[in-house]
Amino acid sequence: MQENEEKLWTDRYLNHSTGWDIGHASTPLEEYFDQLTNKSMTILIPGAGNAHEAEYLHKHGFTNVVVLDISAVPLQSFAERLPDFPKEHLIQDDFFKHKGQYDLIIEQTFFCSFPPTPERRREYMKKMHSLLISNGKLIGLWFCFPLTDDMVKRPFGGSLKEYEKYLQPYFDTLIFEPCYNSIKPRRGKELFGIFRRKD
Repeated sequence: MQENEEKLWTDRYLNHSTGWDIGHASTPLEEYFDQLTNKSMTILIPGAGNAHEAEYLHKHGFTNVVVLDISAVPLQSFAERLPDFPKEHLIQDDFFKHKGQYDLIIEQTFFCSFPPTPERRREYMKKMHSLLISNGKLIGLWFCFPLTDDMVKRPFGGSLKEYEKYLQPYFDTLIFEPCYNSIKPRRGKELFGIFRRKD
């Protein structure tokens, strides 16, 4: 499974088939980051791709940002783009095998990249829970549009009600609502959420 997923995403990066990449951190995440005061907190960005969120955080003085992706291609590109970013914080790994403990995990077009089976979506939530410290937070953006029967074409959508079903066993919901400050192409298609790890 890992080899297949790694090849899938590596091929997409090499072919520049990255329609989800907007070329910068999205406005809702930038505005959330701007409210954070603890710049030494440990932050994980899984399925980070070109990691524009990590670049934004790094340039704003955050010192413990970890970038995780299953493909080496975007990690190499990121290292070239930001040569002063700590190399040990660029990790090529399968998210579901990754080990670590974080204060904050950022979700951005990652959840929607997996085939949307109930088993996979539960596994994602369980893994997120295991990677967070006590009272740690999962924050970010989830696509909000109907699922179809197509199990191949990414990104995969869903609804607030469906997502809450998967979140509930592992997280307390602090905010989960339609995103008011989405970039124009995603307006009306995103939910912004802040969730605290249940102990």
